[in-house]
Amino acid sequence: MAQKKTKPSLVTEDTKPKRANRINFFELAYERIEALLINCELRPGQQLTLQELQISTGLGRTPVHNAVSRLATDTLLTVLPRHGLRVTPIDLARERLLLKLRRDMERFVVTLAIDRASLSHRNQMLHIEHALRERRDKITLTDFNMLDRRIDQLLLAAANEPFLEHTLRPLHTLYRRIGFIHHTVTGGRADLSTTIDCHLSVLNAVANRHLEAALSATDTLIGFVDSMFAEMETGIDPRLLDCSIEPIFR
Repeated sequence: MAQKKTKPSLVTEDTKPKRANRINFFELAYERIEALLINCELRPGQQLTLQELQISTGLGRTPVHNAVSRLATDTLLTVLPRHGLRVTPIDLARERLLLKLRRDMERFVVTLAIDRASLSHRNQMLHIEHALRERRDKITLTDFNMLDRRIDQLLLAAANEPFLEHTLRPLHTLYRRIGFIHHTVTGGRADLSTTIDCHLSVLNAVANRHLEAALSATDTLIGFVDSMFAEMETGIDPRLLDCSIEPIFR
């Protein structure tokens, strides 16, 4: 009996539909470690291993290793050859100096965003502004930090200059960590009203394409961050900035 001929399949590895929801495990690892740094679950000055980060993030060696490499480039982690990793301690003088760089870059971002934002970008800004106004009196610091990250991502997307994200993202992480310490340890605890108002002003000005108002709101936001340093430089327990410092009493 003659064998029935079958037509060759037109579906190949190249033509198979791709999974639209494929997870970027590297980005997920970066985000999870970043969150641990911001809320000081990974304490400044703490030494740890790659394996401990795998357990903390619930992810495998390769994505965690790649995330660590980027975080080391961002100066948020330090790789200690044959001795694991170290969370970079908080250097208040350095981070206050870098705030000047962040100010100039944020002004550049809002300028580009006002010029390049699509209608969709502006609509999202107004939607976030409305949601933040509704929840301003009851939002937690954790929820605010998540929303703050979305705001930063949206402004960078509207600015449409990929170089900016690679430079600003580690700076945002540095100052969210400063903000976490300020709002949980120092006199600014539990009061998010000032930072919320600053972000509302930036969102509204960019969404409505008011350049001068956006620049002014950005300067006010950076000025508020700078005020945190003045409070932290006088009297804060130095072990909050570097847990490897010996305690005064045992």
